[in-house]
Amino acid sequence: MRYARFIHDGMERYGIIEDRKLRLFETDYFSPLTLDTVDLLECTPLSPIVPTKILCIGLNYRDHADELSFEAPKVPVVFMKPTTSLISPGDRIVRPKASKRVDYEGELAVIIGRDCKDVEPKDVSRYILGYTIANDVTARDLQDKQGQWTICKGFDTFCPMGPFISDEVDPGNLDIRTELNGKLMQHSNTKYLIFDVPFLVSYLSHAMTLKAGDAILTGTPKGISGMNAGDEVAISIEGLGKLVNTVV
Repeated sequence: MRYARFIHDGMERYGIIEDRKLRLFETDYFSPLTLDTVDLLECTPLSPIVPTKILCIGLNYRDHADELSFEAPKVPVVFMKPTTSLISPGDRIVRPKASKRVDYEGELAVIIGRDCKDVEPKDVSRYILGYTIANDVTARDLQDKQGQWTICKGFDTFCPMGPFISDEVDPGNLDIRTELNGKLMQHSNTKYLIFDVPFLVSYLSHAMTLKAGDAILTGTPKGISGMNAGDEVAISIEGLGKLVNTVV
């Protein structure tokens, strides 16, 4: 199924995409599905989930570690983005005054479907709602100055996500592309992840309880560059549509 969160008639609703309709849940994805539908063209897309936490994995493609002159990690590099960084498809990424270089990072995001703790990799699939696209926007010039990445990754608007969540894709073999103003900048495949999705979910679940709706950003491939005001960044992942945002 493809899950979507959206505005319809001024109200926030959750549903599943069926052709050009959205079939509504009573409240959210974890409530009963109703028989009510609305026209997809009458809906404004929102980020498909509002997680309790956004967990992120750094340097999870060897070629990206190389372009930053970092060693490929032996264990996952984990950081978090605040939920205040979350924005929807079509929303604007705001360059903060504190930074002179703000980069895109196209990434596959894993959405947790039910609470999990101490889950083994072979059991991870039972705890996943699906997958979506995320942009791990980064103030690159601040990254080396602080020793940890909370500030450079955590500004408001620094986590575009969407347009929908799908459980119909194989996270281990998905084409991923990022375009800046129509020019292809990143092109890779999730099969090149150093730490794959089952390992990451298991690893994180042994450190903390992952709640239903939580998001895990799995890392970006090489090809990063800065974004300027007026730029449009579009991230596509096979089977997950396209996430498009502009920069101001």
